Amino acid sequence: MELAAVGKRYGRGGRWILRGVDLAAGPGELVRIAGANGSGKSTLLRLAAGIERPTAGRVVRPGATAYVPERFPPALPFDAASYLLRTGRVHGLPAAVARRRAGEWLDRFGVADRAGTPLSRLSKGTCQKVAVVQALLAEPRVLLLDEAWTGLDPQARAVLDEAAVERAARGGTVLFVDHDPARLAGVTGAVYRVGADGGLRPDGQPAPGTAPGTAAGVDTESAAEMEIEVDVPDGTPLPPGLPGAPRATPLAGTAVRLTVPAAQSDALLRRLLLGRPAVRVLAVRRGEGERCDRSAR
Repeated sequence: MELAAVGKRYGRGGRWILRGVDLAAGPGELVRIAGANGSGKSTLLRLAAGIERPTAGRVVRPGATAYVPERFPPALPFDAASYLLRTGRVHGLPAAVARRRAGEWLDRFGVADRAGTPLSRLSKGTCQKVAVVQALLAEPRVLLLDEAWTGLDPQARAVLDEAAVERAARGGTVLFVDHDPARLAGVTGAVYRVGADGGLRPDGQPAPGTAPGTAAGVDTESAAEMEIEVDVPDGTPLPPGLPGAPRATPLAGTAVRLTVPAAQSDALLRRLLLGRPAVRVLAVRRGEGERCDRSAR
């Protein structure tokens, strides 16, 4: 998923909402887009989804893309099951596969009993669950969540958290916006912030022209590294596109040491433990060799 020099404004003389945006997110990455209200976060996700076209620059999507908006329009002439069947078919799924996946996800979100209910009669929260399901059943290469947790009950929010992590663990790219700063904090591989100038930069990096040392929220340990030692059964290669692009050092037998920036270590661990092939985590230590943890799968 790549945005290169992307800009967006409405009308020839309109102000630039986004300008000069560069973003590259690979398979397996969970990326948070932050910024003040009205800064252009939703516009960025709609551009990434192909719902809107950029005024400048280009957007490259590696494959199927699915988008969940903050508000789902309930006034559609379908019941939940029929709507999901149609959206599944739009994504290119065979009807039987679309029905099966829709049923599985509706059940996981606890609303399987509403499958035959017209969308116009569903509550806002249930409609939002249907909106999430239509994206997840496609198993997209790129999943875009624009305040998708809004209106969901706590249990459903937890299910969506799990689903986002699972999609990344299976090689998908997930970009999300959410008002809760703790959302997926332990597994997010990168955070980018849309600034007042319409630009996008890593969170904590000052805008051009800002005096050094004045950026809020800079982590003084962001340059630190973590070493994660894992054992891969039968010497199976680790999947490509791991969060943080870790350096791999072979150890004895089938063990491998992965060195990754500390800020990305949680995302890498989650990917290793949830993804394939299954690995055993032997040790987690700071780059200088201090042992932090030991666990096994």
